[in-house]
Amino acid sequence: MMTTRRLTVAQALVTFLGHQWTVDGDIRERTVAGVLGIFGHGNLSGIGQALLEGETIDPGRMPYHQARNEQAMVHQAVGYARMHRRRATLAATASVGPGAANMLTGAALATANRLPALLLVADTFATRVADPVLQQLEHPHDPGLQVADAFRPLSRFFGRIDRPQQLYSVALAALRVLTDPAETGAVTLVLPEDTATEALDVPVEFLADRDWHLRRPPPERGAIARAAATLRAARRPMIVAGGGVIYSGATDALRAFAEATGIPVATTQAGGGSLPAGHPLHLGGLGATGSAAANAIAATADVVVGIGTRYSDFTTASRSAFGDPGVVFVNLNVAPFDAAKHGSPLPLVADAREGLAALHEAVADLHVPAGHTAAITAAIDDWARVVDRALVPRGAELPGQPEIIGAVLAAVEPADVVVAAAGSLPGDLQKLWRPRDPLGYHVEYGFSCMGYEIAGGLGAKRGLLDAGDDRDVIVLVGDGSYLMLSSELATAAAEGIRLIVVLIQNDGFASIGALSESIGSGRYGTRYPGVDLVAHARGYGCAVVDVPPGPDVCDEVRAAVVAAKRREGPTVVHVRSDPLIPAPDGHGWWDVPVAEVSALPDTRAARAVYDEQRRRQRPLLGGTEGDATEGDADG
Repeated sequence: MMTTRRLTVAQALVTFLGHQWTVDGDIRERTVAGVLGIFGHGNLSGIGQALLEGETIDPGRMPYHQARNEQAMVHQAVGYARMHRRRATLAATASVGPGAANMLTGAALATANRLPALLLVADTFATRVADPVLQQLEHPHDPGLQVADAFRPLSRFFGRIDRPQQLYSVALAALRVLTDPAETGAVTLVLPEDTATEALDVPVEFLADRDWHLRRPPPERGAIARAAATLRAARRPMIVAGGGVIYSGATDALRAFAEATGIPVATTQAGGGSLPAGHPLHLGGLGATGSAAANAIAATADVVVGIGTRYSDFTTASRSAFGDPGVVFVNLNVAPFDAAKHGSPLPLVADAREGLAALHEAVADLHVPAGHTAAITAAIDDWARVVDRALVPRGAELPGQPEIIGAVLAAVEPADVVVAAAGSLPGDLQKLWRPRDPLGYHVEYGFSCMGYEIAGGLGAKRGLLDAGDDRDVIVLVGDGSYLMLSSELATAAAEGIRLIVVLIQNDGFASIGALSESIGSGRYGTRYPGVDLVAHARGYGCAVVDVPPGPDVCDEVRAAVVAAKRREGPTVVHVRSDPLIPAPDGHGWWDVPVAEVSALPDTRAARAVYDEQRRRQRPLLGGTEGDATEGDADG
């Protein structure tokens, strides 16, 4: 006879989640390490009661963390998952209606970044016995259509559990997607508020420990042979390292491959830290906000080996970065969708670490020509001098953002983690920050979501603490993003979690202001009245250091960050900046269309520049396998 336990749907789901494990080689850790939640009538008696009962019966199995904003809960889960290289994440539960709607942005961000987050979304009554209930949508053409359905296009998996018996198949399918490197993202389980409280006899096998082994597929031998032949014929190859390098744990394999072949490495935002700054083959970031070194090498590259990258427009400089007419892309990616991008004739559908090992073996005696090595070294050295100058304080009353970045960089330890997401900071950091650890650079630029920074930084810190790692997380955030979503500072204060936030205030949207100027709109609509952010941060319960303007401001920022590293709980270091001092030009371009006709002289002038820049844009990148064997040989 089958052994069962009488549980509600929510109790069974919480118990099930507490027994799921991710296995990656010798590493085994909890797939869902806890639940972030804000309770309302839709999830209080279901998931809320189940969490309370679970904590009473089996303490620590499924910890609950109170949050202050539903969107921020998902951001925390994403930051957590990044620090665990996608092996573990957090769940987030919200009530019906506005609570669920607040999580939509977070779901889109998780899916865009290919990072796992489990969303437990409450829904109105499956029986519709009391229609319309509080916070229910009503559509005359479809009475079943609710806020929860908005998660469908934003989720990698969407399952609604209308009847208790659906729990088993839906939960198992959800965990499969959550733990699949090629498919992961937002995984949404919808629980009607009545169904969540209904009881069923649950087989104990469903509640037992279950291991989910991460897929690390090797590449096909034929594909490796074709890629190796293309690399052997290349004269000016380069590597583009994306987030997949870090999630796969392939940083050592990347370094070994680059050093053996002499092929230089440029990084995407998600791939920052794949190769440590200062390495003689580290070109820095690539693309619209990349380094002049990376963009110069990309302009003449005849073979591009993309590893774990989805090739966003910022990485390819809106398809203008790669200037060789016959450039060939060898795309190594665990997701076939990404491996085939930009017309690649050489997709390597494989895990980054496994694929690098196979490719290294296939080209064991390969090394780039001496002329290419000389060009690489010169480009890297030239850019290093440019960065050095940009980081030095000017001694003005208001520092530029590059100088503030330099002050923070001087205060952190090599393993510390910097977090940013939107505005001008991601671009400046990609050019100027010098990551020295694979997990030390977390800039969310898959969705570039204003408001991610503090919540994502808190999630990253939770992830590190759960792994027994007490390195510091330093969040860099502008006042625009801070005003959109800073509430998780209250969560950090309540739990006594050390989180260091450098808040840069310029009373406006600096990034869009600069973009506005570039399209001839003169920073229209990008300024706003100043807000007392110091008092605001203190109101959350944070320690606040308000650095006054003056010639020594950068020294004071550095000292404040150093002091915050010794303090428990969150610290906000507030500093005002001059938004008109940009980071050095890396010679990248971003396609933002300019009005084709205008009565404004500045807009007409901007359109002329835009038309000139667009001539470098290529509608399709790729080439054929044989293209790399043609052309000149440079050394």
